[in-house]
This record gives sequence, C-alpha cells and structure tokens, in this order.
Amino acid sequence: MHKLRRLIIAIAVAALLIYLLVPRMEPKLAPNSILVLDLAGEYVESAEPAYFSRLLARPRRPFVSLLSEIAKAERDERLAAVIFRVRGLEVGWGKAQEIREAIARLAARGRRAVAYLELASSSSNLDYYVASAAPEIYASPATRAPLAGLGAEFFFLGGFWDLLGVEFEVERIGRYKTAADTITGHDMSEANREMADALLDSINAQFIEGIATSRALSSEAVRAAIDAAPFEPQELLAHRLIDGTLFFDELVAKLGDGQLVEGAKYAGVDPTRVGFDPVARFALIYGSGAVVTGSGSSSPTGSPVLAADTVSKALDAAANASDIDAIIFRVDSPGGSPLASDIVWRAAERAKQRGKPLIASFSDVAASGGYYAAVAADAIVASPASITGSIGVFVLRPVLGGLLEKLGIGFTSLTRGAHADLQLSTARLSDASRERLRAEVSSIYALFVDRVATGRGLDSERVDAVARGRVWTGAQAAERSLVDELGGLHTATRRAKQALDLDVDADVELVVYPQPRSLVEQLAEVLRGARAQGPPGLDAERARDLEPWLRAALEGGPAALLPFRIDVR
Repeated sequence: MHKLRRLIIAIAVAALLIYLLVPRMEPKLAPNSILVLDLAGEYVESAEPAYFSRLLARPRRPFVSLLSEIAKAERDERLAAVIFRVRGLEVGWGKAQEIREAIARLAARGRRAVAYLELASSSSNLDYYVASAAPEIYASPATRAPLAGLGAEFFFLGGFWDLLGVEFEVERIGRYKTAADTITGHDMSEANREMADALLDSINAQFIEGIATSRALSSEAVRAAIDAAPFEPQELLAHRLIDGTLFFDELVAKLGDGQLVEGAKYAGVDPTRVGFDPVARFALIYGSGAVVTGSGSSSPTGSPVLAADTVSKALDAAANASDIDAIIFRVDSPGGSPLASDIVWRAAERAKQRGKPLIASFSDVAASGGYYAAVAADAIVASPASITGSIGVFVLRPVLGGLLEKLGIGFTSLTRGAHADLQLSTARLSDASRERLRAEVSSIYALFVDRVATGRGLDSERVDAVARGRVWTGAQAAERSLVDELGGLHTATRRAKQALDLDVDADVELVVYPQPRSLVEQLAEVLRGARAQGPPGLDAERARDLEPWLRAALEGGPAALLPFRIDVR
C-alpha cells in the first residue's frame, strides 16, 4: 500500500513538473484574430509567482507580464481587436492607472480595444475606472457594477489591547506620522483625518476626471452618475457609461467573429514575431513589501518583503553587469526598517556611481521606508494615484505588565545601567530613558530628511516642511518636488532611454534582477510558509496587512511605515 502511495505521488509530481516546465509551442494566429485578456485577480510586483500561481483559484501574477502582453498586442497586425474582460481586479489605484495607460496606447496604435464587464460586486469603482480607458465598453446582461463613490475604512486596535491590559509607549517625529495609531489608537486623530481626506480628495478627482475624459462626459455628469449609483446595465447605458449590453458570444460576433485567442495562449507569442527588436537592456529590480534587513523575498505569511541584502546585491550586480545599460527600481512598499532602507539607499548610490541611469518607478505604494530606499535614484516616476511620501519615523514599545497581571503571571526585572529599562517589556520607561528614546527617533528622522534632501537636490528645511510623516498621492508629491514625473513603468523606461540619448520609441529588454528562483527554491519557501501559518480560521489577508505594524511593535526598534493601509474602493 505504501509503495502504491509513493508511486502515485511520484507520478503526480512528475506530471506537475511537466506541466510547469515544458515549454509551450508558439501559437499560430489567423488574420483578424481577437485577443481576450482577462483583467481579474491580483497582480504583484514580482517576477516569481510563475510556477505555483497557475494552481491557485485566484492566481497572483506578475504585473509586468500583463503590461508586456498589452504591449505585444499593440504591434500584432494579426489582431483585429483586443477584448479586456474585466472580472474583478485586486490592484491599487497606481496599477489601475498603468493599465489604463496601456489600453490607451493600444487604442492609439489603431488596435480596436473593447472592455467587457462581467461583475457582481457591491462596488466596482476601480474595475469600471480601468475599463473606461477602452473606446468601447459593453456589459453582460447580468452584470451589476455600481458606481457608488469612493470610500475608505480605517481600523484602530487600541481598545483590543485595553481589554488585554497591554499598553504601548510611542515616540514619533511629525504630527502626521500616525502609523502607530493603527495599533494603539481608538479613533482617527485630527492630523490623520486631514491627511486621509486629502488623499481621498486627490484620488476621487483623478477617478472622476479619468472617466469624464475617456467617456467624453463633463465632470458634473460623472458626479451626477455616481450620486445616482447606477448598477444595472440599462442605468449605466442611460448615463452613457457603457455602449451596450451583450453576451460574450454576441460581442465576439460584433467584432467580426474572428479566431479567439486567450491571454494564456497569447503569452506564448515571441515578442520578436511582432517586431520587438531591443537596442538596449535595462535591469528591472523589484522592491516589494515591508522593508526588512537580511535576505529573502517573502515573509512566513507569504507576503513579499523588500529585503535589504537581496535588493542591494541586485543593484550592485546590475550596476556592474557589462550588458546592462540602465536600472529601473520598481517599488511597491509601505516601508519598514530605517536601517534596511538606508542599506538599500547606499546600494543605489553605489549603482549611480557606475554611470548608469537609475530610475525609480513607484507602483501602488512607495511610502516611508519604501520612499527612503528609492530616493537616491536619478529620477522618480510615480502614477498620479500612487501613495508616497510619509517621511517620518516612530517607535512602538509594548508594555506587557498589565497583561501578565491579568494572567496571574508574576515578574521581576533587574537592570544594570542607567537606560537598561529600554530592554524590558513589563514596565514603562523612566523619564531619562524616554528622553533617550526620543533622541534616537529624532536622529533617525534627521538622517531620513538628509537622505531625501541629498537625493532630491533640496534643502533640509524644504523637505521637513513636506515631511513630518505626511502621506501624499503621486500627483501631490510631484507638486512638492518629491517626484519628478507622473506615469508608470512605461514612463520610467522612457526616461531611462532619454538619459541614454536613445529614441523614446526604441525597444529595450527588461531583465529581472535577481533572477527568479528555481521551482525547488519556491517549493521550499511555500512549505516553510505553510508551517508558519496561524490556526485555521485566521484571516490571512488581514494578517498580511498588519504584519509590518506588528513586526515594528515586536521588534521595538524605530520604524518608517505608512500611517495606514490605503484601500480606497
């Protein structure tokens, strides 16, 4: 019986390896083919989810692969049309704007671009925003895609810790550095509310303007439609938000009933077949997730991490590679360790000394330590709705004496040294030690401001005026000289080409640094992560969201983190 079981497992593993590793034949496309690209699920700033994401119900795919497929379709004369089948996107507003830009470029090249809505969500603001970039939008008859206006929720865990008898001591620089409020607060502070309202106003203005421009409507007409909260296709049609309702087969027939080509199959098309002829090679280095010291690419919960050693080595390797002409540093990070951020900052400085253009490209979020790590770049490019800034530092120190008393656990603390109570977790700090901690936070903040001032060519006073923990959208950051240009990865690549005096329309190859890990390495990390997961029923997504804040609380050291998780829907 055991032999049979081992044989079955061996056969299953072999089949899996064949499925994952055997190269696919390049598809043959007939003239007037219709490409169908699904816009659904989660896209990540990584080149690594390739193997195992194919096995998941809702896969996590590299965002750059989606942009690459759309770029190929721009040039493919065999395609009569491209249908963007929108089925529930799980991306932020920065990525959403990059998808819109890619769709607009495709349409500008003369390719017929059509968005098709298949949604059954209570809110489809972002999905519709992306779809509206297409010159034509159709909805399935049963689609429910309400535009109900943007909303954001903020959670504060202070009351939970009160129940447990846990206290926190917090030191921070800047009235807007409210990151610790997520853990310790009971309600939104005045500064937090001011900042959150400004962010929501900025994203809402971009949301309305984008739809209005794409649909040739006035901003007032879009606002009126949102206030009416249309959700049935006929209501969307009445507000001129879509061009009609059709079943998918009817849409295909309307487009000429050509050969349908699914996105997964189209991925096998060699870019050279559509005229891709690179004249240079650019390194694409990812800085995704919480900023941490050491090496690696993901945490025990499976969320990506911007590990200082890994990213620094990638920057060094790309800078020293004779076949790499420029470096794109793609950041999608809420921040984390100031020490780790400074290590990456130094690596970026070394890379620049090699004379190669280094362009930072911000995805959905590049804030606090994520901004710090990128500020040495020659130029920073961010989407108008990217979340950035948050130049500030805080320390979150738990005091567990009350919890231990509630649990009936006795404790005694012994110290040697005037400030040895900094090592303890059972009692509040003495006034002298609290002052020592405050001085440490101030010192790190001053270094952070200095790094930004040096990288951005600004004086420290001007940086401090827009720092103090304040979070900005990309559009707001550009107005304050924290960002050089608005746009996505395409814009960052164009900027690097200009730095090399290349034609802005010249083709370049993006080479991922470090190279994606092998199947065996990914499998080992998946197994480690599975063993580290909490008990069944734990909300894994919520745990990933809170992980950077909890890490800061447990480590007790200074942290440079985004004040809150931005999730505008």
